[in-house]
Amino acid sequence: MALKIFRPLTPAGRFTSLNKTTAELTNKRPERTLLENKNKSGGRNVYGRVTSRHRGGGHKQLYRIVDFRRDIRDMPAKVQALEYDPNRSANLALVAYANGEKRYIIAPRGLKVGDSIFASDKATTNDFNVGNNFPLAIIPPSTRLHCVELVPGRGAQIARSAGAGLELVAVENGKATLKMPSGELRVVHPNCRATIGEVGNTDHNQQSLGKAGRKRWLGIRPTVRGMAMNPVDHPNGGGQGKSKGGGGRQQLVSPWGQLAKGFPTRRRSKPSNAQIIVHHNGRKPRGQK
Repeated sequence: MALKIFRPLTPAGRFTSLNKTTAELTNKRPERTLLENKNKSGGRNVYGRVTSRHRGGGHKQLYRIVDFRRDIRDMPAKVQALEYDPNRSANLALVAYANGEKRYIIAPRGLKVGDSIFASDKATTNDFNVGNNFPLAIIPPSTRLHCVELVPGRGAQIARSAGAGLELVAVENGKATLKMPSGELRVVHPNCRATIGEVGNTDHNQQSLGKAGRKRWLGIRPTVRGMAMNPVDHPNGGGQGKSKGGGGRQQLVSPWGQLAKGFPTRRRSKPSNAQIIVHHNGRKPRGQK
């Protein structure tokens, strides 16, 4: 999807570049039977305390129920519309199955209105087209995938955002090896399902919102740098002029002292650590040679 550049008639318009929504997306209201109400928390927990800062306000949104399981098997589905989803960076495809049931799926790149897709547990050489869904065990190596399961039957959890896609390296010894977009190598069960192709809306990260108001429409409130605060408010605050404090020895941290640059926060005891072969930085997990 191409970007739309605005004429610099206003200060905000000078720096604004947004997705062209009229080129690919269908101009229709979302499917009523696939909508749910979405309540906002403003970053507060059940006690009313802010646990996630810089959240609040924003435009009202309805949640679209997305089919991440693709559990209707061996039945063709026709793409009826490509729609915008305010809850994620990727667009959605509304598909109608032969039995009349309609569902939303993540729209892969190259999928068009009128195309036919399906999900199955068996496939021939000509079935590996964009949008079709199969277990990893029967997908050829080096295939680009998205919406991949971590646990069989749980539903897609990997590569669901705009432009995301990963590569199936190999399926051997009862394990499927995936190369993540970050470069990380991870193994999953070969019965995990995946969808062929990459997620569409690849220009999403090239957008420039142009003004603070558009950020507020998204429900994101202003963020103040710690270095701009006083020492009583933030560990990086204070100093004469622009300074990180401590004579340049202090690291950039969160308001509660958590390191903010390159400090790993992943737990060593996380069970899924055993499924990682190579981390995104090229290093092997601790304890592996």
